Amino acid sequence: MTRDAILETYARRLAMDLGCQRLADNLKVQWNPRLRTTAGLACYRRRTIFLNPRLVAISGREVQRTLRHELAHFVAQERAGRRRIAPHGEEWRAACRDLGMPNEPRCHDLPFKRVQMTRRHFYQCRGCNTVLGRVRPVRRPIACLKCCRRHNGGKYDPRFRFVAVDHPETLAA
Repeated sequence: MTRDAILETYARRLAMDLGCQRLADNLKVQWNPRLRTTAGLACYRRRTIFLNPRLVAISGREVQRTLRHELAHFVAQERAGRRRIAPHGEEWRAACRDLGMPNEPRCHDLPFKRVQMTRRHFYQCRGCNTVLGRVRPVRRPIACLKCCRRHNGGKYDPRFRFVAVDHPETLAA
């Protein structure tokens, strides 16, 4: 991963223009060749925006757009303080408008090839029989959100814990 001083300076200036001095002081921008299908990533803990190097081949405008998109996540969180916010919620949309992107979609439509992963682990809710497919096995107890919302105010309820089942095609028999 390599830092990009020009993009970093640009992002810091944008943050300062929006009154986020503390953010501007700690912000870093890096190219990350490990990003495959994602254009960019905002890492709050490291105060770093990671950009996919393949953006350069698309256009300089796309690099700038992705940088602003990811910066909007930081600006939204900075403005919200310690309060939790939705990643692409109203606070983020307001930050996008302030960064000159009033109709920014939550996902870019870029020609990055997606990797199709086979789901090999299946779990079923005991309440509504919803089947959940996962690539990796679940390591901790998880419950059906739909049932927990309906019967327990959205809080975890062990009655609706997902249990391991065979492949979904075998459940119909």
